[in-house]
Amino acid sequence: MERDPFEIKADGVDSAQLVAEIKAVVQAKMTTGAYDDPRIARAERLNLDTFKDDQLFSDFYLDCLRDAIEVDINDFEIVERRPRFSGLLVRLKKTIWNLLRFYTYRMWTQQNQVNGFLLSAIESSEHRHLEKLKKLDQRVRELERRLADENK
Repeated sequence: MERDPFEIKADGVDSAQLVAEIKAVVQAKMTTGAYDDPRIARAERLNLDTFKDDQLFSDFYLDCLRDAIEVDINDFEIVERRPRFSGLLVRLKKTIWNLLRFYTYRMWTQQNQVNGFLLSAIESSEHRHLEKLKKLDQRVRELERRLADENK
């Protein structure tokens, strides 16, 4: 049974039904490929207790970050779910998108740069910590060996 990480309560609102509807919409979007990488959503549902090894947890999230680092700045299909005036609304939305594309492209490009820098910093920090742990493990083993030799 899946355990929810938090509980929603509001007077007059069937929170269980609301959560079920949200989960159904997310699942449908994942099935149709609306999300580039469903591993991110799956990772967010996982609890730290699930991972027996901290390194597995860290590796998994770093892999997810590597896969999702780039914001997709390509054009996307503009659709209208409301049938009334749908042709007009789609043309209007496309016109607005064409006017705003330059600005959003610049922001997305900058965001991609920031994401890349942050991932590099996290990977560098992870590498430094792993190297430090490795050296400390070696030192502990050497000290334990010396202590064992002295106690013989």
